[in-house]
Amino acid sequence: MLRNVSSEASAPAQPQSGSMDMAIQVLGRATQLLDALAAQPDPVALKDLAKTTGLHTSTAHRILSDLVIGRYVDRVDNGLYQLGMRLLELGSLVKGRLNVREAAHDAMHALHRLTGQTVNLSVQQGDEIIYIDRAWSERSGMQVVRAIGGRAPLHLTSNGKLFLSAADGRQVRTYATRTGLAASTVNSITTLEKLEQELVSVRQLGYARDNEELELGVRCIAAGIYDDTGKLVAGLSISAPSGRLQDSWIPQLVATAGSISEALGYEASGA
Repeated sequence: MLRNVSSEASAPAQPQSGSMDMAIQVLGRATQLLDALAAQPDPVALKDLAKTTGLHTSTAHRILSDLVIGRYVDRVDNGLYQLGMRLLELGSLVKGRLNVREAAHDAMHALHRLTGQTVNLSVQQGDEIIYIDRAWSERSGMQVVRAIGGRAPLHLTSNGKLFLSAADGRQVRTYATRTGLAASTVNSITTLEKLEQELVSVRQLGYARDNEELELGVRCIAAGIYDDTGKLVAGLSISAPSGRLQDSWIPQLVATAGSISEALGYEASGA
């Protein structure tokens, strides 16, 4: 009997249930080991971790070795194990985002009511910004294209330019080389020289612009949000149809970003 070869060939490959089950099992065991390490104030021996988690010593050792490679666990000189710095980095990142969203929520919605336009809260993640909160309504006059969790290149967005302006010259050049400064519209910045000029302007003015560089018909202005250490942790932006964006909103945007920064413990110099 002839088989329907074409339909079989076009069907997407399905993950083998055995492999999936194994991956879930390993993840569960890794979590057990991390929890066991978190429960102890001092570094822990392999045999004690195996006993606490009920894992065979060889299994615990294999998983711990992978966690060490990923910096989720550190192996100290005497062969003991402790939680690694990668967990601290991830925890700080999550904590910072949660704090920024909480601190910004009411101020963002107040700015939205004042302008009638979409207000975005974004943070940097690698070579992109990621939208972590937004205040908008149907009366904003534009469809929200990038939902919360959406991403966009740094050099094409007003919020992204804030983060690039906080980087040093070498980091900006490396970013340009790494990304190629790919364009999204005819207005996109595609050369290092123009990007550097733009960043000088951002530093001088204290806010950034996106002149239809990410999406035609949409312009944005953004101001930075800083934490108690003075680090730029987020960008607050107003997005509007090109003909509706008003420079008269800039002082209120900057003031709103400043009030959020103060809520995070930031103290402006000279204050």
